Amino acid sequence: MKLLVDTCVWSLALRRRATAKMSAVEQQTVAQLREAIQDRRVAIIGPIRQEVLSGIRDKTQFARTAELLEPFRDEEILASDYIEAARLFNLCRGRGVQCGPIDMLLLAVGVRNGLEILTDDQGLKRCMEILKAAELLC
Repeated sequence: MKLLVDTCVWSLALRRRATAKMSAVEQQTVAQLREAIQDRRVAIIGPIRQEVLSGIRDKTQFARTAELLEPFRDEEILASDYIEAARLFNLCRGRGVQCGPIDMLLLAVGVRNGLEILTDDQGLKRCMEILKAAELLC
């Protein structure tokens, strides 16, 4: 199954300093990303690409990171995805969990396209659990 990758996972894999220690869970997540890249099962959305690149001050590092992301195709975002993202936000918020708008857009695009979401974000994982319980997410 194709993976729609969240910002935090890209940051772990591309922006984390080589000397920084990763937890076992983070290492497993990065390994999942690497395997999916090798199998050509990775997708991204434009707002995630923007989030990954935002805040990189060094021009060389920015260009290198942009180049590393270049091979990954952006999933199309439809107007209906924004409406669905708002609906999913309201559903999760009604159950006491709140995620950011980009996270909800990621979920909406993922649901529409039948894509698995790869994230290390605990808030987003809670939203995903709510959506699975509501049978909106595989």
